Amino acid sequence: MPEVNCPQCSSKMRVDWRRNNTLTHFFYSCPSCELESQIEVEDFLEKKIEEILGIKSEKIEESIKKGNTKFFISMGIPTLLFKKETGKLESGTVIYFTDGFEVIRGFPKIRRTLILSPALKNHFNDLVAVEEKMNGYNVRIACINSPNLNNLADYDVEYFSDKALEVGENSKKVVALTRGGYICPFTTKNAQELMNLDDFFADNPDLVICGEMVGTDNPYVSQYYPEIGKLGFRVFDIRHKLSNEPLTIEDKRSLLKRYALPPVRLFGVFSAEEAHEKIIEIIKEIGLEHREGVVMKHPSMEIPPLKYTSSQAHDREIKYAFNFPFDFGRPFFFSRVIREGFQAYEMDDSPEELEKRAQRLGEAIIYPMVEIIKQINDGEPAVEDTTINVDSKEEAEIFVRHLHDLGVSAMLIEYKEGQAVIRRIYNATTDKIKNFINGGLY
Repeated sequence: MPEVNCPQCSSKMRVDWRRNNTLTHFFYSCPSCELESQIEVEDFLEKKIEEILGIKSEKIEESIKKGNTKFFISMGIPTLLFKKETGKLESGTVIYFTDGFEVIRGFPKIRRTLILSPALKNHFNDLVAVEEKMNGYNVRIACINSPNLNNLADYDVEYFSDKALEVGENSKKVVALTRGGYICPFTTKNAQELMNLDDFFADNPDLVICGEMVGTDNPYVSQYYPEIGKLGFRVFDIRHKLSNEPLTIEDKRSLLKRYALPPVRLFGVFSAEEAHEKIIEIIKEIGLEHREGVVMKHPSMEIPPLKYTSSQAHDREIKYAFNFPFDFGRPFFFSRVIREGFQAYEMDDSPEELEKRAQRLGEAIIYPMVEIIKQINDGEPAVEDTTINVDSKEEAEIFVRHLHDLGVSAMLIEYKEGQAVIRRIYNATTDKIKNFINGGLY
């Protein structure tokens, strides 16, 4: 940032990143005399951002005013986060202000097909590569310039000061970003323990690894995979930082093999004509194994991918959500029921198969719903406890603060011998069910 001296005592002022800064006006605070002032900084970000991103600064300013884009401190680095899609920028895109500007684009949304056969023929002109869609959480791993932070606490700097920059020269650091664009301390640490990323990023600093963190010790989405166990990572894309252009299927898998990084399963590459039947077979098989689904891609990656999920995945998600029904929006439930209807039609379920499908769906709705009503009636709130492995209580507390940044109500309820129990609190479900039990109207 441009240096500004305090008009009152001449000390160097600091940007207050907690305030509502814009591309042209920043709030400065003097650490010596505590003078605060909003200062106009012309041509510092406007022209540079337009040049780098190809987006008019007015569009970004408008997004900032609406609260869809914000400045904040991430890992001691001033950051601009696009919480919603802005122009050609995907939601979750971040710009880090280090020695220069580092841009990591958000992961593009993948459209879903409800009926495979016509969608595949219309969307893919010749070939379809079918990869597994795993049930975890979407992560982007990148290497960025970062202050040389001395301890874990420096990863959570509420108020940006010179402290983070005084401890050493900028260095390269590997970070793991959630889909929303926040650096997750748990994932950043564990991704580097699960995989050797140093050589990859030493040779490919401008690439981003996109993948899924999966396993039973996953603090966001827990599912057992026999080949994973407690925690694992699988790569589904490699993209360029600034352009977000993906590598081809062949180049991606070749690069992952060279650096011994684990890819998602590739079921095969099929013609667009035969892919429909192959995918139906795959979906039925992995559904019986309680796995998620598939992502269909053109081998060149020049065509946007599509996704398709199993009936068992729909039921699992609905069952989980109906444990906390008022904390999930109606579109969450409706979309999954719609998928079931179209899938049953396309698979031409027999009367017996359709009955089983309907029974699974009904049980996924009513059983957890009745259970949570009983629980709250007995005076117990709607909560979910997750155990994660950490090196210290401080590390667990930093992860809880990260959840707060994501808008999640959570707390650390126990730490013992490297294991932390994190409680997620579902206030809307607790309050609304309690109100209805006491006679409130719906």
